[in-house]
Amino acid sequence: MASVVAPADFEALKSEIAARREALPRRLKQVAAFALAEPDEMAFGTTARIAEHAGVQPSTLVRFAQTLGYQGFSELQRVFRARLKERFPDYRQRIEALREPGDASALTRLCDGFAGAARASLDRLGQGLDAAALERAVATLAAADTIHLVGARRVFPVAAYLAYAFGKLGVRAVLVDNVGHLGPEQAGGARPGDALLAISFTPYASSTIEAAQAAAARGVPVVAVTDSPFSPLAVPATVWLEVAEADYGAFRSLAATFALAMTLAVGTAERRGVG
Repeated sequence: MASVVAPADFEALKSEIAARREALPRRLKQVAAFALAEPDEMAFGTTARIAEHAGVQPSTLVRFAQTLGYQGFSELQRVFRARLKERFPDYRQRIEALREPGDASALTRLCDGFAGAARASLDRLGQGLDAAALERAVATLAAADTIHLVGARRVFPVAAYLAYAFGKLGVRAVLVDNVGHLGPEQAGGARPGDALLAISFTPYASSTIEAAQAAAARGVPVVAVTDSPFSPLAVPATVWLEVAEADYGAFRSLAATFALAMTLAVGTAERRGVG
């Protein structure tokens, strides 16, 4: 095992797994199949949750990683996380990839591309939304005295919209805006009679995860909007809702997330009989 050189990147890892999969013992073959089918989940799931979904014991994940030459599972997991960073290049690279010099119709195609990603996102939401989870989410929010709204980086506009919508609908809500780096103190005002609504997608904002974990530890119900059952935001959540946004040129849409946010705001107000 010590002579095996661990693959340094995801493409090399994928090739190594594909080449060795048939020769692996049954349980390791099971992990290999899961790893190739669900690389995003491999990136951020805990060992226990990945093992559960792969149908193996947590120790099997460690054995799988060591068979490929890694010290342990966390070292293997870093390769999957690096893959996600490569999938979402910085904004200058994204713009360069979309640029087509001298093409008068480029802006029209750009708009069409973003509109297409928005439509695809809305279609996914319509086809995959868990109605029972949505019902529990609205019931949780409607029962709260105050709803604390947490969303950082690109999903901050969604949290800000929810603060606006809840305010207009007569539902007490507090936006955790992290001004002055006071996010932990702002979110720390949530009490068991309240609820925390947290939004985060890959790559997950640590401040949002920490706020949700701290709220759950205090007995505050957490409603999460995220992109995977392996999201670290799903762990502390009382109920979580999945949104899979499409992208165009690595710029991800927020169309489905806003549609779901509007549903939560209006549904909560209707359940309370206000607005």
